[in-house]
Amino acid sequence: MRNAEIIRNTGETQIRLALELDGKGIAQLCGGTGIGFFDHMLTAFARHGFFDLTVEEKGDLEVDGHHLVEDTGIVLGDAIRQAICDKAGIRRFGYFVLPMDEALVLCAIDLCGRPYFSMQFENGQEGFRAPMVGEFDTQLVKEFFYSVSYAGAMNLHFRILSGENDHHIIEAMFKAFAKALDMATQKDARIEDVLSTKGCL
Repeated sequence: MRNAEIIRNTGETQIRLALELDGKGIAQLCGGTGIGFFDHMLTAFARHGFFDLTVEEKGDLEVDGHHLVEDTGIVLGDAIRQAICDKAGIRRFGYFVLPMDEALVLCAIDLCGRPYFSMQFENGQEGFRAPMVGEFDTQLVKEFFYSVSYAGAMNLHFRILSGENDHHIIEAMFKAFAKALDMATQKDARIEDVLSTKGCL
């Protein structure tokens, strides 16, 4: 079983997250995160990546959502890193181009052990159009995925190829990430150790 459970308690957040890579796409958000749109995104991530995800958390939402969303990214990245263990036999690379109505998002991942994050809009935009989607601050999309990439020790690239509705763009990002991660973590019978000329990742 390729799984991990991470507990992170700070003065700002209390998080317990369990991840099973070879799951059925079941998300259990015990009581919710307190941010409805973020719940929706975590559920979409689990469902479309076929990951089983359990999250129990509380954060200082009276301040804003920043600490909770960022720390959830840290914990999820750490869980991914632990669940793939020594990376023996996995494909390592994953990519997906996901359409959602007018939005089109590319996500590419390398589980190389070297963290790097890049997010670019390719349609002339400098960022999201709206400051909020529901009660979710759109600035936190970058913070979340940056935290996932660094805690997970992965290269993570997003290209927003088109889109006008921020809900569609963000949801396409979470789903594309799920599909790319599913691809990268899949076992390939041709890979006997790790997919690297170095002999380690």
